Amino acid sequence: MKDDTKALEAAAKTKRPNRVTMRDIARVAGCSQPTVSFVLNNNDTAKISEQTRMRVLDAARDLGYKAPAQPSKSANTNSGYIDGPIAFVIDTLATSPEGVHAYDGVLEAVKATGNIVLLAETRNDPVLEPKTLQYFIDQKVSAIIYACVFTRQVTLPQILQDTDIPVFLLNCYTQDLSRPAVIPGEIAGGHTATNALINAGHTRIGLITGELFMECASGRYTGYRNALASADLPFSEELVVEGNWLPSSGFDGTRELMSLANPPTAIFCANDRMAVGCYEALKEMGLSIPEDISVIGYDDDEIARHLSPPLTSMNLADRSMGRWVIDQLFHGPVGNSRHPLTKLECELVERDSITPPKGDLRNSNK
Repeated sequence: MKDDTKALEAAAKTKRPNRVTMRDIARVAGCSQPTVSFVLNNNDTAKISEQTRMRVLDAARDLGYKAPAQPSKSANTNSGYIDGPIAFVIDTLATSPEGVHAYDGVLEAVKATGNIVLLAETRNDPVLEPKTLQYFIDQKVSAIIYACVFTRQVTLPQILQDTDIPVFLLNCYTQDLSRPAVIPGEIAGGHTATNALINAGHTRIGLITGELFMECASGRYTGYRNALASADLPFSEELVVEGNWLPSSGFDGTRELMSLANPPTAIFCANDRMAVGCYEALKEMGLSIPEDISVIGYDDDEIARHLSPPLTSMNLADRSMGRWVIDQLFHGPVGNSRHPLTKLECELVERDSITPPKGDLRNSNK
């Protein structure tokens, strides 16, 4: 069993996003997220010890957890579509933590409203998807959240174009912006990640991208270039290696970068899974993180805080997107034929994988 004090001290070293989640509480309390949910919702159907219950409540109090507020009906909302179930339809869920986190955000936000959320995964199947959507429409759901695991422009299925049921797009958008849509601010996120390395004194920064045909990868790459330009640092093509989101490509990309005649002093991995491979490659080469080279990841996966040293990363706004959709459902304007595309900020989560490069005066002050 984890010591409460040590856990809280460890949590205090990590800069968290402004909103504390049940996952944060579970991490500090040393238990699972379902256990936290049972305790905070006063659910007595599970046998949870008094010691565990108090540990969860203490962690929630110390972290400043606030339960989602009860949405209220307002004059500019259509109160008719918040009385029944809400459908959450996503292309891929089982293999994607991002999709699960977005769904969690929806559940957190809707918990106090009395609505239930119906979940379906379509796997991009051209037969299954329209059948699934038709089922929810026949059930007269209050709203449909149409979600994608990879950020992209989509053509709204005809069945959703024809329905009067409100449709919200999560991690995707249409060209005509005919439905409210929310995506992460990937360009800004890539800029923030790169800037964290620049602020530490690094001027030669490698980047291992995801597959660049994807908007999330190209956005993070654009943010990287923008940050270099803003700091008046030259861009070098040899410092950019395209990966495929998997640890193996992080491993291979790191070895390629470090084999350069003038290797980088820091590496930005476009997701945490590639950062895992990056860590392995650097350690295999006998290099220490961050003393010899700094590393930053992206997504703030659970693995990031368990690496040695814990990985500085960007917190992808997946849960925030889920909460945003529910806020729009209860509070957003209705009847508009065009909606602005909302981009939510991805926040920097500082840990121990970044330090000034060797020879930088800031190193001697640590």
